[in-house]
Amino acid sequence: MNLYLRYFDKEALVYSVDEAIEFLRAIPEIGMNAALEADIREYAASDVFYPKRYKVRTRVYFIIIKTTAETMLDFKQKKAMRPIPPATADRRDLAASAMTKLTEIHPGWHEGALDFKRVVTIPSTGKHEYRDTHFEVRCKANSGQDCYNRMVEYLRDRVDSRSQFPSAKGKNFSFRYLGMWK
Repeated sequence: MNLYLRYFDKEALVYSVDEAIEFLRAIPEIGMNAALEADIREYAASDVFYPKRYKVRTRVYFIIIKTTAETMLDFKQKKAMRPIPPATADRRDLAASAMTKLTEIHPGWHEGALDFKRVVTIPSTGKHEYRDTHFEVRCKANSGQDCYNRMVEYLRDRVDSRSQFPSAKGKNFSFRYLGMWK
């Protein structure tokens, strides 16, 4: 990994941390010290790829950028950019695949987990409040949607009718297919 450094119109593409520190020592305004040197070495050794800027004085900084560019020309023409993985699907595709997974028919045992708002009575005051409640179950169902419906149907008979259940499509419901029943 190479480092690109810039302070106003002074810039360099170096191939090691030692070269970067040498470059910065040659600029008297920066005031290279042991703490700054240690921080630069730590940044170069880390997995962080974001540019790092260091304050020299009020509103004056120098920057360091990690790059795979071999020459300054490659860096300037952005030929050594880190590859950005292509977007596999947009939100609609992800929502469609989640909905498809939910309605896929797999008769057998399913394990479902549901986080919902349960209405409980506070004994000391007699008032009611919502409490986050986690409920897990293993049941026989034909699909993830069927598992959700069975869970909610079971809970509606056992908790206050004002309790709030999340959508089966939301992040507060998850399920896993365990296998066929015997």
